[in-house]
Amino acid sequence: MKIHVLLSPLNVDELYFAKKTTVVIDVLRASSTIVTALENGAREIVPVGTIEFAMKVSGNAFGGQTILGGERNTKKIEGFTLGNSPLEYTSDAIQGKSIILYTTNGSKAIVKAKFSENLFIATFNNINTITKHLIKLNLDIQILCAGASGMFCIEDTVCAGKLIEEIKKEKENIELSDAAKASLSLANSFGENINKMLHECEHGKLLIENGFENDINSISKVGIFNVIPYYNSGVIKKMVFSDEESKSVKDN
Repeated sequence: MKIHVLLSPLNVDELYFAKKTTVVIDVLRASSTIVTALENGAREIVPVGTIEFAMKVSGNAFGGQTILGGERNTKKIEGFTLGNSPLEYTSDAIQGKSIILYTTNGSKAIVKAKFSENLFIATFNNINTITKHLIKLNLDIQILCAGASGMFCIEDTVCAGKLIEEIKKEKENIELSDAAKASLSLANSFGENINKMLHECEHGKLLIENGFENDINSISKVGIFNVIPYYNSGVIKKMVFSDEESKSVKDN
């Protein structure tokens, strides 16, 4: 297994991901919101790259089963039902509904990787479950960090490094790119206390300033959800396991 980490979506074009297995990470907050929404019963999530497209897609919806969610500069967008706080995506709010999601970084990164053969979404909340699934697949992996407006951000890279660390515990002969080795090194340096790291990183401080500290406390919880978001044909759904696979996940 070869693992490479892309520290920003700007480093490659869409066709780079063709026939690849990709894991998109946007810890603060799109990945965490997607995982939480699917855990709480959302039917599916439709990631979009622009607000205009989000509005267009929602205009074709009917029956009240589709809602708009997302943010711009951390704040809920005018006219949207929900923002990008995972704490908003309760069962009461989103059970059985389709969510059209636009975010400053995460939804754009997912759309960028849409040509991947396999495309998963990861964050600290579901890192254990997605680790086990990637080991089972035994394929080369591209980890795409959403970053911040095309720039490097430490929280996504540390999460990528923690994912690599967990894979290495279970699987031998892992070949790491230079960027993957750097991510692993950062995880070793900053990954011991996830909550502290998220409070001290640039985007974490911005979220705190804007009143979202409780999001950070929720997002920092490692391995609390057995959810694997899987992108296919324009939508993200919760991957369904067989009974035997579900038991294996819960046991571990």
